[in-house]
Amino acid sequence: MSIRQFIGQFINNHTETAESHYDERLRTRYYKTSKDKAMHAVESVLSSSGWKIKEAETGRGEVIAEPQKGGQSLLVATIVTVKPYRTAIDISCSSGTSLPSDFGKSKKIVVAIYEKLDKELPYLGTGMADEFV
Repeated sequence: MSIRQFIGQFINNHTETAESHYDERLRTRYYKTSKDKAMHAVESVLSSSGWKIKEAETGRGEVIAEPQKGGQSLLVATIVTVKPYRTAIDISCSSGTSLPSDFGKSKKIVVAIYEKLDKELPYLGTGMADEFV
């Protein structure tokens, strides 16, 4: 982790997962499931975690949610089938705050959602794109 990344994690109000993120907990997660089951699991986990589903686009594989109570956050989960029964899930979370930082709130939200998804779906691993090429 570079100094810029270290400082950036504290002065930020947005967290997004990526295939090769420097933080292992924020790498793209892969599950042994179909896209439809993954979409349903994401919607279920978000609803049970206090999020209201604004829009679920099955064709594009996106679920957009906002908190039911308090806060001006927006969460977007992207679900992509990379092979039959190999589905990747990426999450992006932004906190609407007048401050330049959300003090790690968006990161905690993403990590908590991933932990719940790991219990709902058969987890394969993180950052596995090279295996599917």
